[in-house]
Amino acid sequence: MSEHSLTVSSAEADLNNVAFTTRLEDFVNWGRKNSLWPLPFGTACCAIEYMATVGSHYDISRFGAEVVRFSPRQADCLLVLGTVVEKMGPILKQIYDQMLEPKWVIAVGVCASSGGFYRAYHVMQGIDNIIPVDVYVPGCPPTPEGIIYGMLKLQEKITKGGIVRARDRHKIAR
Repeated sequence: MSEHSLTVSSAEADLNNVAFTTRLEDFVNWGRKNSLWPLPFGTACCAIEYMATVGSHYDISRFGAEVVRFSPRQADCLLVLGTVVEKMGPILKQIYDQMLEPKWVIAVGVCASSGGFYRAYHVMQGIDNIIPVDVYVPGCPPTPEGIIYGMLKLQEKITKGGIVRARDRHKIAR
């Protein structure tokens, strides 16, 4: 036998004996963080910036978030992009309630986060009044890099977090 065949056969033997161990929770969270299916709730200029993020120049598919869904039952990450007026609040809450667990929310832009420069009776001063928000992305409008940074922060949160049930969500400090 040649030295090359001994090396290959010993490498194959090593591969047959390789195993890894992990906790089930870590494995599940790894799968969740790398396969986000976002539902964009776009109402203003932040939605245009998100469209640029999905495009080929920024390519959000590198982070496992390219499967954009427009059905709440098929999505697990709600991106609220832009101004939310008081009349849209119940609709946004209904969309959030229709999403299956686990679900996450990213508030993109200052209008979704705090009402922005609209200090009027008809503009909701932050969507966290009606739904829990996991990540806030600042900016008016936020840059595509900022949206990608928000997605990365959400992935970090999913990795660190646990399997959170809806009934236990109020116990976790935001």
